Amino acid sequence: MRLAALLLAGLLATPALAVQPDEILADPALESRARDISQGLRCLVCRNENIDDSNAELARDLRLLVRERLEAGDTDAEVVDFVVDRYGEYVLLNPTTGGANLILWIAGPVMLMGGLGLAALYLRRRRAAPEPATAALSEEERARLAEILKD
Repeated sequence: MRLAALLLAGLLATPALAVQPDEILADPALESRARDISQGLRCLVCRNENIDDSNAELARDLRLLVRERLEAGDTDAEVVDFVVDRYGEYVLLNPTTGGANLILWIAGPVMLMGGLGLAALYLRRRRAAPEPATAALSEEERARLAEILKD
């Protein structure tokens, strides 16, 4: 029971261990800004973690870069723009809705509407199509069918 509790506590504490003590800025206001910015930046190694939660070396480098830019006097937007210029828009956990990304944001709903339109068209044509005529069996076919059914 104690081992399970220790393991659970260790698992819950791992994200808190990602930011190393030597990375933390002395100014609490700058550190708070750095944490806010880091929450929106993706770890390029872990993919779905922000850089504050990642233990990867690249995430550490990005955390240090963010803090260096803040100490240099950059605004939050300038820091994010600097990181995006260097690593591309993929580094943002919440990508922008402008530019080339607009195609990606619009493509899903457009394809859904197109699929619904095709389904409606198919159902309308299927409903309007005449019932196929069933041809009556000839005498030869009836005799052959009766013979097959006897066996």
